[in-house]
Amino acid sequence: MKYIFILILMQALAISQGFAQNLKEFVGDEGILYAETKQLNQFIRRFNNEEDLDGQRKYAGEPGFREKADRLGYIQMLFDRQNTGMDEKLKQEFISSVTDENTAHFLEFQGGDWFAEVETEFEFNGRSRNVTLFLKIQKEPIGSKWVITHVFFEEFSKYFGADTTEMRFLHPMSHELEFMNLNKVFRVQEELELYAQRGYKPDYVSLLFYEIKRGTMSFKQVSSVKFHFFQIDNWYFEISRFNRKDKNRGWLISNIARVSTEEKKTLLSFIYYEAN
Repeated sequence: MKYIFILILMQALAISQGFAQNLKEFVGDEGILYAETKQLNQFIRRFNNEEDLDGQRKYAGEPGFREKADRLGYIQMLFDRQNTGMDEKLKQEFISSVTDENTAHFLEFQGGDWFAEVETEFEFNGRSRNVTLFLKIQKEPIGSKWVITHVFFEEFSKYFGADTTEMRFLHPMSHELEFMNLNKVFRVQEELELYAQRGYKPDYVSLLFYEIKRGTMSFKQVSSVKFHFFQIDNWYFEISRFNRKDKNRGWLISNIARVSTEEKKTLLSFIYYEAN
């Protein structure tokens, strides 16, 4: 009887331990929950050392607020450590630059040069299509709000692909003909942009709103989000969300690069899908 009791007890303990292990795997270790950068605001506060790993805020004048030593450790934790393509030397140069007492830089939510890239799904003419939206924070008299600044939709881009280096023009004396030669401008749809002023760019935001208003497009869902930061002089970094079991998860730096003023223009053109 004693042997049977011990056997039943051991089986019960095994079941209990198995349940506990499964529960732990499902819920996640408490330390991981604290270490995870769950919100972008939290990423910014940790980058600045305005919050500890327990999620407790630090305010100006309090011990440890923006203190360099802890900040060095926090910023190290804010990189995607599974990205083997990220140059370690470059990463350390970045950390040294933003934490140096003479050149320290801190991130701002309400201001600074940064924006969101949001991959979305729309229905367009009865088909599911991917549309990329770019949004930034805009200050208002009371508070602030996110606004759409750029849109990329492949269906739009294929209608605005004319080579603007080609020579197509209205003769400078066209006014004497009461612009009767405008008929040639609108005869070939693929070349319309060539008759626009220098620097012309199609406004995809207006096109998106137009298609939605006329009922040919409707929003379905958000697929993914990432953020582009240019707030640190001569640096660019990208923030993406990572969902995994280890402590290095949540909103993390997924890409980093040194960028000059000229390189920034090229990079922005690439991000906005404007590069030829």
